[in-house]
Amino acid sequence: MTPELIECITATRRIYEGRIVSLREDTATLADGRTVLREVVEHAEVAAVVPVDADGNVILVRQYRLPAREALLEIPAGGAEDGEGIEDAAQRELREEIGYRAGRLKRLCGFFVSPGYCTEFIHVFLATDLIEDSTDGDPDEVIALERVAPDEAVRLIETGEIKDGKSIAGLLLARKRTGGASTSGDAGTIVNP
Repeated sequence: MTPELIECITATRRIYEGRIVSLREDTATLADGRTVLREVVEHAEVAAVVPVDADGNVILVRQYRLPAREALLEIPAGGAEDGEGIEDAAQRELREEIGYRAGRLKRLCGFFVSPGYCTEFIHVFLATDLIEDSTDGDPDEVIALERVAPDEAVRLIETGEIKDGKSIAGLLLARKRTGGASTSGDAGTIVNP
């Protein structure tokens, strides 16, 4: 890394410690000697999964997101718990949110959500060979499932129905990886399997 791009943290002040996020303020020194303040939202790593069923449809979750003030259509995702590997987190999220586990799990990509102020890093996986295996989900989540053909998922991205960043990235990469063909005709809605 180019030395003039590195910021050296000289002090950290904890502002908030929450269940999902924490906030700190770092004092950093730039290469030219200037001092700057950086607000940093801390968040655990996240596993996001594009589950593709035996008919080639993607299983999406619809849930109300208070910050967005609407029910968003998304791929299953959630934060890794303490000591949990990211692939284990992906399998747990599948079981909790859609009632399946993946026979095959392949990494598609990984990215920072907003590196200007947040540590959150999302690992995106493609899940195939789904096997029914349900477990209790988070008690504060109310989720409806929707099976969508890959071409329909792209249309929903283009029309703005799917507007969640991890879902857009995951669906487009999964479609490229799988060729985007669905072998089924009609895709329907399922409520909490």
